[in-house]
Amino acid sequence: MPIKKYLLTGLLVWLPLAITLWVLLWLVGLLDAIFGGLLTGLAALSPDSTGALIEQLRHIPGLGVVLVFSALLMTGALVTNVAGRWWLAQWERLFTHIPVFKSIYNSVKKVSDTLFSSNGNAFRKALLVQYPRAGVWTIAFQTGTPSGEVADHLGPDFVSVYVPTTPNPTSGFFLIVPLAEVIELNISVDEALTYVISMGSVAPAAHVVNQKK
Repeated sequence: MPIKKYLLTGLLVWLPLAITLWVLLWLVGLLDAIFGGLLTGLAALSPDSTGALIEQLRHIPGLGVVLVFSALLMTGALVTNVAGRWWLAQWERLFTHIPVFKSIYNSVKKVSDTLFSSNGNAFRKALLVQYPRAGVWTIAFQTGTPSGEVADHLGPDFVSVYVPTTPNPTSGFFLIVPLAEVIELNISVDEALTYVISMGSVAPAAHVVNQKK
């Protein structure tokens, strides 16, 4: 029926925009809520006149996003010079001496440094691996190579990969697979993620170019 066809076509036009706006509004609301909680604490500790001014700031929509962005930008600029790196070292030294807190902080820092370092290889390559059994292929992302005791047991010809689930790629499985059984894809990580999230309905433009030996 034409009506059904028109409805589905209209849905396909508006659905991506609606979901994108929903995600952005959710992020803005989350940052505003966090910022609002901080302002509430400051208002409780401040004199009445200052506390009233701080309380008014809570009702400015999007202010949390602007301040978080500004704080990140200023922090990044600060730690790029010698004085900023010295203060960062003191900051980390303080946190690494707090019981319980230091375990969480160190773990998160190692993961974030690995994922976001410009020199790292984590999530820089999209791969094809056989999972959950031989003969069944899925998209994976290289996260590095085994090291330490794991490398001592397995040897050098292995690679660490992350296999995301569909349609939610934030959950998945960590695997260590033989390098010879990995096929490197000539597509970007964004294209590979789109392929995973769409459950294979949005195929990447490029094709497999080589297989690791």
